[in-house]
Amino acid sequence: MDKDINRREFIAAAGLTGVVGLAGCASGGDGGDGGDGGDGGSEMTDTETSGGDGGDGGSGGNNQLTWHAGGTGGTYYPLSNQFKSIVEANTDYTLQVQSTGASVENAGSLGNGSADFALLQNDVAYFAVNGEGIEAFQGNAIPNIKGVATLYPETIHVVTPANSDIQSVEDLSGAVINTGDLGSGTQVDARQILQAVGIEDYTEQNTDFSQAAEQIQNGDVDAAFVVGGWPVGAIEDLANNSNIRIVEISGDARQQVKEAGSYFADDEIPAGTYSGIDEPTQTVAVQAMIATNEEQSEEVVQSVTEAIFENTDELNIKQDFINAESAQDGMSIELHPGAQAYFDSAGMGGSSGNESTGNETMGNETTGNESS
Repeated sequence: MDKDINRREFIAAAGLTGVVGLAGCASGGDGGDGGDGGDGGSEMTDTETSGGDGGDGGSGGNNQLTWHAGGTGGTYYPLSNQFKSIVEANTDYTLQVQSTGASVENAGSLGNGSADFALLQNDVAYFAVNGEGIEAFQGNAIPNIKGVATLYPETIHVVTPANSDIQSVEDLSGAVINTGDLGSGTQVDARQILQAVGIEDYTEQNTDFSQAAEQIQNGDVDAAFVVGGWPVGAIEDLANNSNIRIVEISGDARQQVKEAGSYFADDEIPAGTYSGIDEPTQTVAVQAMIATNEEQSEEVVQSVTEAIFENTDELNIKQDFINAESAQDGMSIELHPGAQAYFDSAGMGGSSGNESTGNETMGNETTGNESS
């Protein structure tokens, strides 16, 4: 088998999880990201455009910007549409939000200019910019990606049927496991976690979050990895229709995972987040972020950033995590000058990019069962 391998309290450790395929940088990839938003899926919305030079909107009269999100079963897509409403109500720009495979695909789209803004995992951003960490990025750095803001924890979910014998990640040996879309952040996270806890004997399957949920429900896989800000829509739907368990990553296993990657931090899924799961679940997480590319003008990026962070009260997804005060925590790459200009003007200036302070624990903040 193929084995390649707070917010303010969540990750001051600049992070990374990676993925294995530069969908959008190499060939238009199907690879979903995990990043929460990353539920895979490569379908596009009706508003799909070619993007490219949308960032010239401020100077060229083209005020339409292309924003790449994630699959519709995660958090990136609905959150991106809330950002769209805020930006369009508070700036002269319009956003065309597209459903994509999320992090890795989005990194490629930012690199080749088919996206002006995108959501992705902070670990994926780091690996893409630095051309390291994952085979697909090695020798294929995407240095024009720039950070805008970090948002919220991307929680690692390991889902099994409730009647499964799998009680811990160490019990996954010999199992059939959906590790996420090929080339996705979820797949890389899953493989790193399995390797960290010594699981080498398993059969790997690869689909997006929604299909993984169907496989769990139908008994086609023993477990599935899903990376996303809780509650993940696909898991909510699964839990409402089937009895499931979220397998803990705790104790020695959690320590082994954090030692394998400084971008992993402690996390907890609160009790009641998913139907039938009445106890909190210990796990780990990475971090979601907004990114752009250096081709975007300072005016465009500052306007978009200001609109979002001055109107976070209009969000009902991850609202408790998303704020200007913590928007540079866990920033793994250099900020775009436009984002830096906004945070400086808001009194939130400071160093950013490629800093790592080690594994820190995310606070037990609860956002409630917002729609995902």
